[in-house]
Amino acid sequence: MKPFVAMILGAATILGTACTTPDVSLYAQEQPVLEVTRFFAGKTEAWGMFQKRSGEIVKRFHVALDGRMTQDQFVLHEAFRYSDGTTQERTWILERGRDGAWRGEAPDIVGTARGESAGNVLRWRYTLQLPVDGKVYDVQFDDLMVLIDPQTMINRARVTKFGFEVGQVTLVFRRPAP
Repeated sequence: MKPFVAMILGAATILGTACTTPDVSLYAQEQPVLEVTRFFAGKTEAWGMFQKRSGEIVKRFHVALDGRMTQDQFVLHEAFRYSDGTTQERTWILERGRDGAWRGEAPDIVGTARGESAGNVLRWRYTLQLPVDGKVYDVQFDDLMVLIDPQTMINRARVTKFGFEVGQVTLVFRRPAP
């Protein structure tokens, strides 16, 4: 019985490590440095897709973003247009804490989104109320956003429910050249 328990614990350890996002401090020296409010200030566009855990692409989409500072908050409006013709909008209210961490709220976000950044990376975690076929599911997003150059950022998000991956979102953000 002991070898079986050891095998289960070993498999759980491997699965647990395979499903984690690296600590952002690993990227502290990476350039260019991601300044969230600078990157998202004004108009930005993004193109993305949602893949099931099998890898099948089930949705493609375009996002028009518009961000602006209002006193101590950054307001980021997102307008989604999906490949099936449906649309969705979300407005984030973002604040940077004294500890440097980001916090955000939006109408379809459960509780408060939390983010930490270092170097060219932002890790952003939140629970989204996701509408699917007339029902709404609370799913967790764990985004890793990487600034490639001053105009381009790539975002890879793990989407989970009850700790199990249900899919991934890949996005490419592009700012207009100055």
